[in-house]
Amino acid sequence: MRNLLTANQVAARLGVQLKTVYAYVSRGVLERTLGDDGKTSLFDAGAVDRLAQRGRPRRDNRQLGSVDVSLATAITCIEADRLLFRGHDVRTLAGQPFESVAELLWSGELPEHTEWPVASDEEVRGLSFSLPKTSPATERLAAVTAALACKQPLRVDLRPNAVMQHARNLLVTLVDCLPLIAADTSKPSRRPQRLAARLWPRLSNLPATSARVDCLNTALVLLADHELATSTFAARVAASTRADPFAVVLAGMGAVSGPLHGKAALAAHELLIAARSTGQPERVLANAISRSGFMPGFGHPVYRGIDPRAECLRARLLPLVKRADQAMVESLCAAATATSERQPNIDFALAYLAFAMDMPLGASEAIFVVARCAGWIAHALEEYGERPLRFRARALYIGARHT
Repeated sequence: MRNLLTANQVAARLGVQLKTVYAYVSRGVLERTLGDDGKTSLFDAGAVDRLAQRGRPRRDNRQLGSVDVSLATAITCIEADRLLFRGHDVRTLAGQPFESVAELLWSGELPEHTEWPVASDEEVRGLSFSLPKTSPATERLAAVTAALACKQPLRVDLRPNAVMQHARNLLVTLVDCLPLIAADTSKPSRRPQRLAARLWPRLSNLPATSARVDCLNTALVLLADHELATSTFAARVAASTRADPFAVVLAGMGAVSGPLHGKAALAAHELLIAARSTGQPERVLANAISRSGFMPGFGHPVYRGIDPRAECLRARLLPLVKRADQAMVESLCAAATATSERQPNIDFALAYLAFAMDMPLGASEAIFVVARCAGWIAHALEEYGERPLRFRARALYIGARHT
């Protein structure tokens, strides 16, 4: 069966506008076929890849050794300004429990009811004993993942049901191994708490109202996957070697630990704190641009308009935000969009959540990593079904030659 792409997917793949794709068709550069409805234009993925590789006009062609990768996947689709998980618009999934959306990503089915196991207090204490409470989220979560893997000799069983069970255990353990910021005042229950409710007192001193926990759950859902982001590609490469799911998650965490991916919301959080303390959001934004050359939390290389995840999270967060903070954030966003026409992205929305909910710096990173574990496992499950070791990049040698 041919791997076919829509016109929007081709535009995203080539980094061009939709009208340019059709210009390629009219000039004979690309060949299209019509879908079953007789209207939808479809393009062969291999032909699109060859076009991307042979030097069409594009700024990054001047960057020696730049890499473009396309993989067929049934997990996540980014189409125009929509994000779909297994064909479901992520905005319609935002009200579902994170656990259910994770199961959807892993299995393709959205369960009506999901109940995950609870990590034992003894196991959590054992895994967290030597870790300082002040350790950064990614490092702490990576240490717990590695330690938990050592206690699971059957992690080498890569059958889907076994992998999914390991993933459930890992996620609940990661959350419970984060140190409490506030006392957990939830009433004891025979039924396990939702992951977002377990995570809340580890992120904020504010009371865990249902509205606040639901907003955190929405953030987890929206961040669960985002196609072949850098960390996800790293996870898939690990899975192609038949690394176990714990090692796959560690590969993803390694990529996330850099300042340009999972920690991207941190700079936006700092921006919001400075804007509140000075009362001068425009000046704070100008200072940020002068220091780094860009506006933290604005613009996205994939979405041409609004990042649908940011729009969804901000809408759910707005009723929970103080009016003074709302006004300050709106002023900052207006200044940013007037300067560059870039819209707030999910990093900004995540920073806004952390800022408005009185979370410490670094909380956004913990949310991102916990959420994205679901996507890494989904891609690992898919990659386990592919030919092993299929990723073999070739180097373009530019060093000296000695005879």
